[in-house]
Amino acid sequence: MAVSSAPGKVYLFGEHAVVYGEPAVPCAIERRARVGVEQRSDNKLRIHAEDLSLDGFTVEYAGGANDRPDIDASESLLNAAMGYIDSAIEQVRDVTDEGDVGFDVTIESDIPLGAGLGSSAAVAVAAIDAGTRELGTTLETDELADRAYRTEHEVQSGQASRADTFCSATGGAVRVEGEDCRSLEAPDLPIVVGFDGGAGDTGKLVAGVRELRDEYGFAADTVDAIGDVVRNGEQALADGDVEELGRLMDFNHGLLSALGVSSRSLDSMVWAARDAGAHGAKLTGAGGGGCIVALDPTDETETALSYTPGCEDAFRAALAETGVERLE
Repeated sequence: MAVSSAPGKVYLFGEHAVVYGEPAVPCAIERRARVGVEQRSDNKLRIHAEDLSLDGFTVEYAGGANDRPDIDASESLLNAAMGYIDSAIEQVRDVTDEGDVGFDVTIESDIPLGAGLGSSAAVAVAAIDAGTRELGTTLETDELADRAYRTEHEVQSGQASRADTFCSATGGAVRVEGEDCRSLEAPDLPIVVGFDGGAGDTGKLVAGVRELRDEYGFAADTVDAIGDVVRNGEQALADGDVEELGRLMDFNHGLLSALGVSSRSLDSMVWAARDAGAHGAKLTGAGGGGCIVALDPTDETETALSYTPGCEDAFRAALAETGVERLE
């Protein structure tokens, strides 16, 4: 069995706008998905998922992702365990030219699903890396990131960007603008994450922004303004100016709220972090529910979030300097 892990991420700036060619700056955090892949003697795919929610489950089947097994698990869990894994395994088969091989796949993750922390990207990166290595092929990081992007692009009906998968594969802070992906130097950021226990519908939220952008010129201008925030944020990151990073994150959250992708719980956590003295705070990911990210070197934000109605968990998240890690 080959086992690989890959980190989740938070967005400092740029989610949603990145879909339209604007830059984005996510950074990897030390919350990881671990995927083990072992070749089978038949062509079946067996998936055992742990820690994706409060309950794990096991699925074994020989069909494609549309052949849904009759198990008691939520649609989001099935999509995570089957949609992304199916597509990732197809990438493995394509790379290795092993079209009929079957696998036992085990997923363990401490990244909540749909919360804006890049769970699907981490699972895709780790699964492709472990699967190809199980068949004797080791991918370079750039190709691994590209294959994982293809996985998300397929499952998300063409609405994925390269940001999540590139960040998960390489680690650290990265800049993504269209096809251009590169690593950035970053200071030791005092990242605090608040999680409302929910998950946004990424496809629906992305489609909603698209409709606004197509209908209203000022919505298109808002998307462009997020790109301007990102470019200023890059300079602040290069300067190691955490206070300026925070101010720009506040701007970014306001623009995302104007596009309709925030929620009452996310706004409550953002304001709790700001009131506690954080340099800045914003939603991270698609929005609609899930997580916020704040910058605060003290314990005040984490403490404030733990007492905020609607916040189920608050934790400090170290920057993950490395991306995919090969464990076995």
